[in-house]
Amino acid sequence: MGPVRIVIVDDDALVRSALRLMLDGADGIEVVAEAGDGAEVPGVLAAHAVDVVLMDLRMPGVDGIAATREVRRRRDAPAVVVLTTFDTQAEVEGALAAGAAGYLLKDAAPPRIVAAVRAAAAGEPVLAPQVARRLMDAAAASSADRESARARLARLTPREREVAECIGRGASNADIGHELHLSVPTVKAYTSSVLDKLDLTSRTHVALLVQQAQE
Repeated sequence: MGPVRIVIVDDDALVRSALRLMLDGADGIEVVAEAGDGAEVPGVLAAHAVDVVLMDLRMPGVDGIAATREVRRRRDAPAVVVLTTFDTQAEVEGALAAGAAGYLLKDAAPPRIVAAVRAAAAGEPVLAPQVARRLMDAAAASSADRESARARLARLTPREREVAECIGRGASNADIGHELHLSVPTVKAYTSSVLDKLDLTSRTHVALLVQQAQE
């Protein structure tokens, strides 16, 4: 097999130069092109056979998430490894949802970046330890929030729970009454009871709690 062919995408020319120097010096890796913006990537990929795109996220034109999405839509698309300074939850999830095979931070040691490029070329995912921990913490928090919401709703009687679920769907009192065969005053009474038992102050809060329990 030939060398792993890389495209470096970053709006900072000094970063591109440093990465090229590092990667071209690694055994079995060849930097075939560079791009200073996500908008340049399709043209680069049309001109070169590429195995891995090393992608920055925040660029002044087309950002890295949008560019990653476009790359991954191509037939025989190369793998994308994000290399960025930023690791916010939104950016990590956005990049992975767009199809990135890896997510590294720019303070990663050179051997780590080289290993990530090789892993991505071999079809293996790679995440910076900080990013993996962030995703694990977010998953744990989401699970904990869901279980907490379900526990709160468990305080309700079956009929109160039905009313709460209708509120969660955005139903009006009249709609709830029609669905559950209740009068509007009775629906209002059940709604007040739901608010009291859940220690909430509005139907909006009830709806949010119901949605959280279902996530």
